[in-house]
Amino acid sequence: MTRYWLSFDLGLRGNYDDLYRWLAKLDARECGDGMATFTTELTPAQLKRALKPIVGKKGRAYLIGSDKEGKWSGKWLFGNRRPAPWVGYVELAGEEQDDA
Repeated sequence: MTRYWLSFDLGLRGNYDDLYRWLAKLDARECGDGMATFTTELTPAQLKRALKPIVGKKGRAYLIGSDKEGKWSGKWLFGNRRPAPWVGYVELAGEEQDDA
């Protein structure tokens, strides 16, 4: 059995009911908004096939797991990375502050 973490964002009109049923069948545990962990014998390719009709064309899903050597990695099953909401919150190093 392999432990996986699944990060998902199906959007406002996503098929969350079917996703939650699928996760419930795997006895998945909640890990925050849009994140779940579970163990299964399924491979990442099999998980992708199972999730394809649920995630749809506009949804995103990122899977994190380990290989046979125990090396952890993650990959996008559907969708891709977007600009983070925290971009721009940190001032650039070396930028002078104006205390006036």
